[in-house]
Amino acid sequence: MNPPAGPPSTARRIGHGSLALLAAAAIWLPCLHFFYTRPATVFHVTPGLSTRASELASRHLRLWTEPGLRQQELGRMRASNAEWDFMGRSFLVWSLANMALRDPPSSATYMQVIDQIIEETLRLERQEGMHFFLMPYSKARAFELEPARSLFLDGEIALMLAARRVAVEKPEYKALLADRVSVIVDRMRKSPALAAESYPDECWTFDHAVALAAIRLSDHLDGTDHAGLCREWIALARQRLLHPASGLLVSSYSRKGEHQDGPEGSTLWMVAHCLQLIDRDFARDQYERARRDLGRTVLGFSYAREWPASWHGRTDIDSGPIIPVLGVSAGSSGMAFVGACAFGDWDYVRTLAATLDMAAFPSRRAGALRYCASNQVGDAALLYATVLGPLWEKVTSRAKP
Repeated sequence: MNPPAGPPSTARRIGHGSLALLAAAAIWLPCLHFFYTRPATVFHVTPGLSTRASELASRHLRLWTEPGLRQQELGRMRASNAEWDFMGRSFLVWSLANMALRDPPSSATYMQVIDQIIEETLRLERQEGMHFFLMPYSKARAFELEPARSLFLDGEIALMLAARRVAVEKPEYKALLADRVSVIVDRMRKSPALAAESYPDECWTFDHAVALAAIRLSDHLDGTDHAGLCREWIALARQRLLHPASGLLVSSYSRKGEHQDGPEGSTLWMVAHCLQLIDRDFARDQYERARRDLGRTVLGFSYAREWPASWHGRTDIDSGPIIPVLGVSAGSSGMAFVGACAFGDWDYVRTLAATLDMAAFPSRRAGALRYCASNQVGDAALLYATVLGPLWEKVTSRAKP
């Protein structure tokens, strides 16, 4: 007669437990996304404002109507990067201009906040100088073209002014916009690569795409014609600014057009959106390449890489930390919402939003939404993604301002 079996060994118990956990993971992980996936219309609708747009907007409007809250948020951002202070303003103005076209009864409120942001931004630029909104290395050496100016500032301020005027005309901004556009065009024309500096001999594709969008809106508003410059820039970009292995636009280059960085997701998604105003076919091509090379979906959750497989750049303030193995970039994933909404890629929007709600720790209070893993500029870019469309449509439909 065999003796009764004794209790299983510790190693066996651990083995059985591990198998049970693996079996549970195999069952539950593929189902996890169902708890977070919502229809894309929760994020972006046409017409009107989506639920997510209203929640994000409520938070940002509070930031500009409650000075103490704004100073606390801006101080936190400027401690990391002065650019974020400026870009948060830009994305919010562009968002509110789109919202005014989506929600006309509330346009007066949106215009009041836009004017407050623009006037404070212009005052700070005038009083503190352009370096106030730039990273410290802007002072490391002289700009190639004097007097020193940054296309980063000129382009985004021009698009703020133009977006405000397209949404609801304000005659006082006409001369301010014309002056900015004149400076941008003059400085681009003085470079063999139509390249204006954002930092000393450092030219960014993101900033050029924003500036070209501002020029296009300005032409629409005031009857000027810079179509030739826009065509020249696209032709030059096709010839000199594409990364050979991927066909994607590089993110930065010198005034002579020499590549300084390869393609970056934190740049490309917004570039493709802006270029919709200049060359729709080229814009679509860049989006589809970025979607193929940078977009990823795992178990129903989507994200975006910062670099294609054919290029590996250096981690910086724009990319944010890169999660190993998967290559997840917070900067690229956030800006991917802009590209996906601009090109109507609703499956990608839906699965990106599932990742956002699972991993970015949404916090809702009194109808206002913020993401704890983000900051004001990140949330402002997300707000822009939820409402973009009407400004570009008003210009491309040739509607009179």
